[in-house]
Amino acid sequence: MTSHDSSFISQGTRCAGTLMLPETGTKPPVIVMAHGFGAIRAAGLMSFADRFVAAGYAVFTFDYRSFGDSAGEPRQWVSPRRHLQDWRAAVRHVRALPEVDVARLVLWGTSLSGGHVIQAAAGDAGIAAIIAQVPHVSAPASLRRVPLGNILRLGAAGLADLVGGWWGRPVYRPIVGRPGEVAAITTPEAWDGYLGLVPEGAPWENKTRARAFLAFPFYSPIRHAHRVFAPALVIAGRRDAVTPAGAARKAADRLPRGRFEALDCHHFAPYVGETFERNVRLQLDFLREVVPTTPGAERSGP
Repeated sequence: MTSHDSSFISQGTRCAGTLMLPETGTKPPVIVMAHGFGAIRAAGLMSFADRFVAAGYAVFTFDYRSFGDSAGEPRQWVSPRRHLQDWRAAVRHVRALPEVDVARLVLWGTSLSGGHVIQAAAGDAGIAAIIAQVPHVSAPASLRRVPLGNILRLGAAGLADLVGGWWGRPVYRPIVGRPGEVAAITTPEAWDGYLGLVPEGAPWENKTRARAFLAFPFYSPIRHAHRVFAPALVIAGRRDAVTPAGAARKAADRLPRGRFEALDCHHFAPYVGETFERNVRLQLDFLREVVPTTPGAERSGP
């Protein structure tokens, strides 16, 4: 495998990207990957990327603006609108890379970005496939799991951030907390599950601009699922209390070429251990079927 930095510009700001290439003599299909709510690409994506590259796929990973290795101020700003701008800029960038076969371009997202790939692929006939892992697809479905007191406190902090932003004083709140704390994600497994993915010394902080909590209730990518032309694999966790499996199944049903798989796990388990192994096997089987490394080798069938 070879890899090199391949940054791109989104809305005038540099986004850090890395292109990983398998040891092949031909242009491989390429998988574009980014993380979920407040996470960076160094937090759990490399284990998937390594397996994809070993199977003959190129992988392009990137950090959103104001996260990880990317530029952008103020830092740690979770925003579906901004993230989608970055996704579209990343896809434009990858489509200009000479090392890969852009006719076989796959979007891969997890958690919040699992919804992003659905919305980014909607209406784009040039996307070969998407993989949405434990995806956020419905704000109402996710918010039903959040204590009302948290919703009210986070909403008030969001309003304070809107006001503070005018004076260059952004207001932040935690991304992940323990049950009973005021944070974006406080399910019982969240603290260890989320922080366990972040490497020691990584450029990440447990905070997001609080205005994220004003945008999130209106973000439901399931509304765009019917406009995704590409084959789509949706993988959910049956015990997921962050992005419920029922909503993911509904999204898969609305995707014209969607298929659904459920793992017996919570939201953070698909990145590690035996659950990761089963998960990545499902994804590789799907990729080999719908976007094989040899052009024209797609298998027939549903």
